[in-house]
Amino acid sequence: MRIIVVNNYEEMSRKAADMMASQVILKPDSVLGLATGSTPLGMYKELVDRYEKEGLDFSKVTTFNLDEYYGITRENTQSYYYYMRNNLFKHINIDLQKTNIPNGSAESIEKECEEYEERIKKAGGIDIQVLGIGSNGHIGFNEPDINFEAETHLVNLDEETIKANSRFFNSKEDVPVKAISMGIKTIMQSKKIILLANGEGKAEAIYETVKGKINPNTPASILQLHNDVTIILDKNAASKIQ
Repeated sequence: MRIIVVNNYEEMSRKAADMMASQVILKPDSVLGLATGSTPLGMYKELVDRYEKEGLDFSKVTTFNLDEYYGITRENTQSYYYYMRNNLFKHINIDLQKTNIPNGSAESIEKECEEYEERIKKAGGIDIQVLGIGSNGHIGFNEPDINFEAETHLVNLDEETIKANSRFFNSKEDVPVKAISMGIKTIMQSKKIILLANGEGKAEAIYETVKGKINPNTPASILQLHNDVTIILDKNAASKIQ
């Protein structure tokens, strides 16, 4: 693991954008694994800025998102499909046919999960995967459990995750209780991984990820076994490991 500690959220976002931009420049047809939530928003704004001001070219890029809520349509303003379109895709020159996000309203979720895995394999695997981390140590929507789920699957969201995500909805009751998520095996097969975290609320999860034992109760701890992980933290998120 390579750990980079920066002063604040803005610096964390720039560092992450540097790595993503370098990946795209060095390999224009890169397969990017993308995350949602509040943590990567700054990174996406930086990438849009580099497209507009420096001509960073996304025309050959393929993307796969980590997850999507189950039971909401893509038109729903809280869907991750909507999030990606409005925070990144519509602002850059990406081919929307090459963007992939699980369909949370698919008739057969099992078939959707299987086909999502096949699309990742057909694309040649993910070159660089961006991850956030939940305060309970989840990556994607792989929640603390006694087992690691291997591939893309339907997951019951942890109460802590529902509570944390309720800030994006009108009320806690509006938050979906299930989601489709890439599994641990799928994430771990990515060639490179970037994990982003900011704020004191993530400090304990980061400590368990970096210093703790590899344990399904802290799903992110599995990253200790990956050979190319960069963790970018602000000072508050890094407070327990420094």
